[in-house]
This record gives sequence, structure tokens and C-alpha cells, in this order.
Amino acid sequence: MFTGIVSGLGTVTRLERRRAGTRLTVRPPARYGRFVPGESVCVSGVCLTALESGRDLTADLSRETLRRSTLGGLRPGARVNLERALRWGDRLSGHFVMGHVDAATRVLSIARSGNSWTMRFAVPRGSARLIVPKGSVALDGVSLTVAASGRGSFTVAVIPETHRRTTLGRISTADTVNFEADVFARYGFGGVRRFSRRARPRG
Repeated sequence: MFTGIVSGLGTVTRLERRRAGTRLTVRPPARYGRFVPGESVCVSGVCLTALESGRDLTADLSRETLRRSTLGGLRPGARVNLERALRWGDRLSGHFVMGHVDAATRVLSIARSGNSWTMRFAVPRGSARLIVPKGSVALDGVSLTVAASGRGSFTVAVIPETHRRTTLGRISTADTVNFEADVFARYGFGGVRRFSRRARPRG
């Protein structure tokens, strides 16, 4: 589990295609520490498992990960957001992010608004009911608050610190990012709807 607060920008050094999937290697920023086998790391919104001990992160990408996320389209030199797993007792500054990407979604527009950026994204299929104003979403692993939502799109405001420290400061219109809905919206709201349908009297 993660919080959506990016702790550093990594650089893809290798993307090795294999019969059963793809192996990704990422060089983290300086003084990021060493990875240990079995450690969970969020890479641009996707929870991956470290395979080796060392400074670089090496992880396998399953076919499901390649299908749902943007990681399969990375190339050596690409930058990715990194976040290590939440530890009990850590400060929770963002929201609970699972690293289970729902879909890749398209950037529809980016506009400078005062000292921040307003970014509009397409709503992934089947996710409209999970995106509500003032609710949370994770985009490329970054915890963001929905500013507005409408038919087929939603907007978020990106402050200068987030713009500078994450890959959101490097995206352009028509690019794609990884989208994860808020876990509370998914299980809370979805569960209420299912319960309401079951509890509705018949006759």
C-alpha cells in the first residue's frame, strides 16, 4: 500500500521483452537506498515487486500489467515516479493507493492557471461513478484531488511542487497516464450500491 506522495524520479535503464512478460530495470535518484527482494515499489502508479538486492530496481511486468498500464510503452531514458511502500506509523499525506491500476487514460488538455496547472483527463470506461469532485484519484501514482467531473472527463489542479517533482510536469496533451480510483470510492460506494439493491423490497 502507498500514499501517492512520490519520493523520487527514477530513470528506466532497461526493458527486456520475455516470453512470459517483460523485465523492467529502473535507476532511482541518488541516496534512494537499496532495494531488497520481495519489496513492493510503486512505479508510476503500478505496484511492482523487487527481484534483486541492489541500488537499481528490477521487476517483472505481467501481461495484465502490460495490458492495463503504460509501463510496457516505456523506453530507456524515460522517467518514472517512485514511491516505497507505506510503513505502519508513517505519516499519511496523500490517500491510500494500492498500486492496482484500473486503466491508462488520456490527457485531454493542460492549462496554466495562476501558479498551478489545470489538467483534464478522459474518464476510463466503467470509472465514472468512482470520480467525484473533491474525491481522490491517483495519476501515474500521484495522489490528486478531483476539482471537477463531467461527461467523459475530469480535472485536477497540479501545484508547482508536484509539477516539479513528478512526471506530471513532463506530460503533454494526448499522452497517457496510469489511473487508479480511490479505494474507498470503489469498495465503499460500490458496496453500498450492491447492498441497496439486495435490500430493496420486492412486490
